[in-house]
Amino acid sequence: MVQEIEEILKETEKDMKKSVQHFKNEIAGIRTGRASSSLIEDIKVDYYGSKVPIKQLGSISVPEHNQIAIQVWDANAVPAIEKAIQEELNLNPNTQGNIIRITLPPLTEERRRDMVRLLHKIAEEARVAVRNIRRDAKEMIEDLEGVSEDEKKRALDRLQKITDRYIEEINNLMEAKEKEIMTV
Repeated sequence: MVQEIEEILKETEKDMKKSVQHFKNEIAGIRTGRASSSLIEDIKVDYYGSKVPIKQLGSISVPEHNQIAIQVWDANAVPAIEKAIQEELNLNPNTQGNIIRITLPPLTEERRRDMVRLLHKIAEEARVAVRNIRRDAKEMIEDLEGVSEDEKKRALDRLQKITDRYIEEINNLMEAKEKEIMTV
């Protein structure tokens, strides 16, 4: 029976890790004062009838703090990439042959606040996901047959400690990203 509890806690921790990783991936795309390849790499481009992320159509680099460059491998994809960037980011790329350059304008104070609000919303969604995983695990532990109440209580305490650790990690990531966004 104790093995079942260990299994539930191990699975729960694995799921919570995935939620935190998903949160990290989501906030990587939130723009700070600096250019980042994560800002554009997952933008979908209509390429020969299918939607393909930019990172599969060329190599992305950040030559300057406010500029992103894409070395496109197929010259036929350049117009489609330009169009996707204009639609997604509302920015006009500068193209020279197979190289697309995107210069990011400086963020205004109001835009930074909007980004922080978005960051807080994404962080709250991540915390809710972790809490939902906890709730499911709690129900599974409480429904176990042949396990003493003391063992269930200890398992629930461990579950809460695991949950607190992942919530704390989400909060720390959020604070670091917020500082990054607000730094001019």
